[in-house]
Amino acid sequence: MDRLRAFGRLLPRLVVAIGAGALLGLAFEPHDYPWLAVVAVPLFLATLDGVSVKAGILIGAGFGITYYSVLVPWLSVIGGDAAIALAILEGLFYAVFGAFASQALRHRLWMLWIPCLWVATEYATASVPFGGFPWGRLAWAFADSPVGKLASLVGIPGLSFAIALLGVLAYAVLRRRSKLGLRVVALVAGVAIVGGSALISLDTAGNGKTVTAAMVQGNVPGKGLEFLGRARTVTRNHLAATLELQERVKAGSQVKPDIVIWPENSTDIDPFRDPETKADIEQAVKAVGVPILVGAVLEGPGDNERQTTGVVWDPVTGPGQVYAKRHPVPFGEYIPFREQLLPYIKRLEMVGRQTAPGKVPGVLPINGVTYGDVICFEVAYDDVVSDVMKGGAQILVVQTNNATYGGTGQPEQQFAITRMRAIETGRTVLIASTSGISGVVRPDGTVEHKSGQFVPDVYVASVPARDAHTLATRLGGWPQWILTGLGIMGAVVALVSRRRRTDPDPGTPPAATPSREKIPA
Repeated sequence: MDRLRAFGRLLPRLVVAIGAGALLGLAFEPHDYPWLAVVAVPLFLATLDGVSVKAGILIGAGFGITYYSVLVPWLSVIGGDAAIALAILEGLFYAVFGAFASQALRHRLWMLWIPCLWVATEYATASVPFGGFPWGRLAWAFADSPVGKLASLVGIPGLSFAIALLGVLAYAVLRRRSKLGLRVVALVAGVAIVGGSALISLDTAGNGKTVTAAMVQGNVPGKGLEFLGRARTVTRNHLAATLELQERVKAGSQVKPDIVIWPENSTDIDPFRDPETKADIEQAVKAVGVPILVGAVLEGPGDNERQTTGVVWDPVTGPGQVYAKRHPVPFGEYIPFREQLLPYIKRLEMVGRQTAPGKVPGVLPINGVTYGDVICFEVAYDDVVSDVMKGGAQILVVQTNNATYGGTGQPEQQFAITRMRAIETGRTVLIASTSGISGVVRPDGTVEHKSGQFVPDVYVASVPARDAHTLATRLGGWPQWILTGLGIMGAVVALVSRRRRTDPDPGTPPAATPSREKIPA
């Protein structure tokens, strides 16, 4: 009976936390209400203030599971159970956050510990399991906001910290026990962060060299999973679109490109082993007379393995440099614990051969310009983008295939992530997709071109090659490591303080003190 009463007292907080999670999910594309993040964070903190560790776990889980349910419903294209499983898995990270934050809120340095804990939580979600899933970072929602410019200085983790801090400052203003002085400081600090961000000027000037690039979106013969069985048609769609481009060049209505970019999976048939596919690619390359970066699935390196690659195909020397995707998608491109799971989950047979990860960054020098190639979901991974920048990338390329998720909101989310990468790195990003969204994003995150979905699209752009580095790329991973370290320190300090604490916090309602509030085991 005591447990039931404790749960009854906790239930209103849980309902509010679930609502806060839903609000945070709506901050992102395709809904695109970024400032809801600054509303959701203080609401979430209010539900954690004054509760026990166990209650914090339950409240955090409710928040996190709801957040990811709203953020990634597109995974239900694979299966509703897959979407539910991912939401639960990622939501459990916020259950851990809730446990620590509920205690950190009692500490006098809570305004530092909480946003650092948030960054540590995002770092964990981006790292484990199976290489992590960095899709739910606060930073991704702010490509159109002045606050997003902070990514050029402190990177994506630093921007997430700043957004979480804005939520903390909002809570400090609204928190019942906050003194007037703290409220004034918090309000001024919040205005300074937003106003200061608006004053940041993002440099877009190149090093004097420009590149004319053509992004080819050939489209696919169907939506969802069925297109996977029509690989040869997809390749020929891209061939046809490239030949049409060349006709416009011959007619003088289109400037000749220096490079043509085909998307990920523009051929799912290995052109090194299939003469017909190789002939299609060579026809396209010889027609335009410039290198084509081909998205090709290659067989090997091991038995029953494949690799998703970008292959530089030259009109004179033929195929050359190859970049193999380093972060294949678990359960999409390979199956963890394959031998154990396949007998029980027959649907996984659709994945086919295991995708073997590449070993080296996608640094591709082509005709005097260095391109940094990342493939599809890799754009969300800090290490992939950081490594091509360290390798001297002057222009970023994202080869992607979102046909499975067309019309679900996933392509819009990935495009928003790509825009934030442009701001962070100060590089133009060229995006080529099989079915959309393809486009060009300038170094300041503004969009020069954005294609529709499930339509052919060929866009030619003259873009600057850039050598200058943003402060974020010079700092590399340090902001994330420092903020994560502080978050862990805050968790330890909060737990140690909890052990020493004998009395409830001043102003904490008796029903919310750790000694009174319990939840069912």
